[in-house]
Amino acid sequence: MVRTRVGYTGGTKKNPTYHNLGDHTESIQIDYDPAQISYEKLLEVFWQSHDPCRPAYSRQYMTAVFYHNAAQKKLAEQTRDREAAKRGKKIVTAILPLSEFYLAEDYHQKYYLRQTRELMKEYSAIYPRAQDFMNSTAAARVNGYIDGKGTAEGLAKEIDQLGLSPEGQRRLQEIFKQASKGGR
Repeated sequence: MVRTRVGYTGGTKKNPTYHNLGDHTESIQIDYDPAQISYEKLLEVFWQSHDPCRPAYSRQYMTAVFYHNAAQKKLAEQTRDREAAKRGKKIVTAILPLSEFYLAEDYHQKYYLRQTRELMKEYSAIYPRAQDFMNSTAAARVNGYIDGKGTAEGLAKEIDQLGLSPEGQRRLQEIFKQASKGGR
């Protein structure tokens, strides 16, 4: 994963905001290196990360794959069908063409990291501009670890590249350990 950004897409309203979303869906934009992870693998993680059989209670929170081209659409449909066969249930997650993606407000970017004051203080010093923080690969990785995503081995392997002080590294490891046990 190179970077992630949260925002809104799938609707027709121009310049949506969290409090004036129109017909958009809250979304995550993922930039990735296909030499490191395939689109198919990203889709596998996506299908495993939510219940694709449960209908959303609103368009704002529906689950969807927004594809860029015919090849992505085909792969999304194939993996959806595989998932449906595996689960023995109908998948309700939508597969839709990507429309314009609007970035969410700064306070939504790297949400879990923003809730961790001591780590956020370190990243604010590294990235004083909100746009640089939002586009940071390290901040995206730390945000995921804070939410318990990834593995302890993966964290240990890359912790020295995340820009944190030794105390920040120790704190991240504590938070990850707790979160990965379901205790966040």
